[in-house]
Amino acid sequence: MAAVNEWTKRGPLEWHDYTYKEVRVTASEKDYRGWVLTTDPVSANIVLVNFLEDGSMSVTGIMGHAVQTVETVSEGDQGVREKLMHLFASGDCQAFSLEDLENRRNSLRKWLEKNHIPVTEQGDSPGTLCVAGVLTIDPPYGPENCSSSNEIILSRVQDLVQGHLAASQ
Repeated sequence: MAAVNEWTKRGPLEWHDYTYKEVRVTASEKDYRGWVLTTDPVSANIVLVNFLEDGSMSVTGIMGHAVQTVETVSEGDQGVREKLMHLFASGDCQAFSLEDLENRRNSLRKWLEKNHIPVTEQGDSPGTLCVAGVLTIDPPYGPENCSSSNEIILSRVQDLVQGHLAASQ
């Protein structure tokens, strides 16, 4: 039976804290460095992105079970965050202003509270909404922006978010 490492003992909310930050990861006795695009909530796999000098990028996946240490190198700025957030977005992706995002966040938060769902905010404005400590909703606060390792809660909250979008249009 394999020993469980410190990284896999952490949960999705702790892993989410590393998103959009530059990190140094040691895995299987090898060092990796890059910007965290995402962490898989089930396997703890990390996806790192490096922007190369020629304007291209490299994407590296690191298996969660192999991770030995993760160390934050840089917090990154809004420019890096925007670049990472839109990395794999299609060309027809809708852009929201900061004011629009704040309005969407506040409206969704009120909707969730009205439906007796405990919700808190994490991070800078516009921040991530955290539902019952087990689910996060990132900007722009749509059903596809929900993340949780609990599929039942994920499905139910996504349905509520979809209902809110339908009611507000």
